[in-house]
Amino acid sequence: MRLTLMTDYALRLLMYVAQQPHRLCTISEIAQAHAISEPHLMKVTHQLGLRGWIETVRGRGGGMRLACAPAEVNLGAVVRSIEPDFALVECFAAGSQCTLTGACRLAGVLGGALEGFLAHLDGFTLADLLPGTEWPVAASRRRPVERRGTR
Repeated sequence: MRLTLMTDYALRLLMYVAQQPHRLCTISEIAQAHAISEPHLMKVTHQLGLRGWIETVRGRGGGMRLACAPAEVNLGAVVRSIEPDFALVECFAAGSQCTLTGACRLAGVLGGALEGFLAHLDGFTLADLLPGTEWPVAASRRRPVERRGTR
């Protein structure tokens, strides 16, 4: 499983903006802080704004800020909203022509792994990623992972 650069940059942008709650942040400062191209970051900012994760203010003195408190920004929801698809293998894609459909158990195994990945992200918020957040708080919200074949 590999997330797109768009999702990576979206998470970085959200972390940066969350650490600046009393002012608007600009694309250029975030691009410089993370060594990301401004045009690419503009696309990320646009997507985050469309999905309601950030508020943008246009014009001179404009910028962006979180649309809600960091504790209300669920990481799983952010990833789901930014990733274009989760087609780990061809049979997950719309209109798949896989000849093994119906006789293959791999899709179920990979589907379960994807569900586990997203469920793990669902246990965390943007607040958990910010400096000063203690991991035991976040860990208490995680679901236990069931392991098969181990004692």
